[in-house]
Order: sequence, then structure tokens, then C-alpha cells
Amino acid sequence: MKIEALKVLGVAAIIGVVAVVGCKQKVVNEPPKTEGAMERAGAALDKATAKTVEVATNAAAKTAEAAKAAAAATKDAAGKAVEKTGEALEKAGNATEKTGADMQQ
Repeated sequence: MKIEALKVLGVAAIIGVVAVVGCKQKVVNEPPKTEGAMERAGAALDKATAKTVEVATNAAAKTAEAAKAAAAATKDAAGKAVEKTGEALEKAGNATEKTGADMQQ
């Protein structure tokens, strides 16, 4: 009787091992069910990255254009200021010269 029980337990153990191994192989070979969702998420991230790069490039180009325009305006304003200062100094010099001439007489 003990031998019969050992045989039954042995066969049951073998069936259990085969069942576990069989299930494990099925799980490994099955593709993940979220693959479609992951692919869509990856595509969305790629699209968002491309859009971000495009926006950043456009912003950098506009910033560069604005900086060039500001530099040109500043240069023009500085040139005008120097010109006006020169005129004011010339007038002051003429006035000083006239005052000196008047003092000599």
C-alpha cells in the first residue's frame, strides 16, 4: 500500500511539474497585451519631441532677429546722440570763443 501511495504521489508530482513548466512557457511566448498602447505612447512622445524642437528653433530664430533689430536701433540711437552731443559741444565752443573775443576787446 505504501508503494501504491508513493507511485500515485510520484505521478501527481510529475503532472504538477509538467503543468507548471507548460504554463511558464506559454506566458513567456505570449506577446504583451499593452504593446499597442506602448507603441502609441512612444509615437506620441516622438511627435511631442519633434514639435518641441520645432518651437524652440522658431523661438531662437525670432529672438535672434529681435536682437539684431534692437542692436541696429541702439546703434542708430547712439549715433544720433553722439551727433547731437557734437553739435552741442560745437555750439558751446563757439560761444566760448565769442566770449573770449569779446573779453579781448
